[in-house]
Amino acid sequence: MKEKKKSIEVSVESTLFEILTSNLRDISNKKIKSYLKYKMVEVDGIITTNGSTIVKPGSSVIIYFTKKVLPVYDLSIIYEDKDLIAIDKPSGLLSISNSKEKELTAFRLVSDYVKTQNKNSKIFVVHRLDQGTSGVLLFSKNLKLKEKLQKNWGDLVLKREYVAILEGETPPRGTIKNYLTMNHFQIVHSTKDTEKGHFAITHYKTIKYKNKRSLVEVNIDTGRRNQIRAHMSEAGNPVVGDKKYGAKTNPINRIALHASKLYLIDPRTSQVLEFKSPVPKELKRLVL
Repeated sequence: MKEKKKSIEVSVESTLFEILTSNLRDISNKKIKSYLKYKMVEVDGIITTNGSTIVKPGSSVIIYFTKKVLPVYDLSIIYEDKDLIAIDKPSGLLSISNSKEKELTAFRLVSDYVKTQNKNSKIFVVHRLDQGTSGVLLFSKNLKLKEKLQKNWGDLVLKREYVAILEGETPPRGTIKNYLTMNHFQIVHSTKDTEKGHFAITHYKTIKYKNKRSLVEVNIDTGRRNQIRAHMSEAGNPVVGDKKYGAKTNPINRIALHASKLYLIDPRTSQVLEFKSPVPKELKRLVL
């Protein structure tokens, strides 16, 4: 039996609740709130429970009229020792909990895993990936090591490489340097105000151009929130599937951004640790 649902293409910026009430006039506000509560509403492919969320024009909202079965994520471990664990995070999974989702996170999956080995084990976030971004994500099992990594992150990280599929044709290579800040819609953008913004550097190299899309390797010298997405969008080549930053296409129902490599100096041994994640097949197919 096909799942009953309603799709809405948003044309005017509104809150999610306003969009739902204006498109579901025969359904009570109480019922609509229950759709949100029970995770039956998606915005651009992401389950959203907060009716106050601002939804931009061009976004897609889907209401499911039966309770959705939440996705099940397998834990793919790239590396593990007594103090560190690196996983291959799938697209769509939060790194840590937020106001909308408390349980379904990479942090919870890794925490549950280490507790199977020792019920008193704890994990700590070292860095984060956006929900839509897949790839290498590092956690620490040791609070002191986590603090040492975060405090010296800029000096310890030798490479943070991403693979992205961008809309349009990009130059053979380039570097973007500017200050980034965030507006009240939670959208990151450049600013000339050096006190308000945070300095960000993004390097990119074009590997292939086909089907009006560019496959690029991206290396970042700084790890600002949404840095790659904002930089490439402002350069005129948004990440495929990233409607928040101006993408016009979403052929694989995800943001086409993948954290492929993380190389860092292990503060315990001074040796270089290399964490790698293969580029997902669905991204490669976009430029075949």
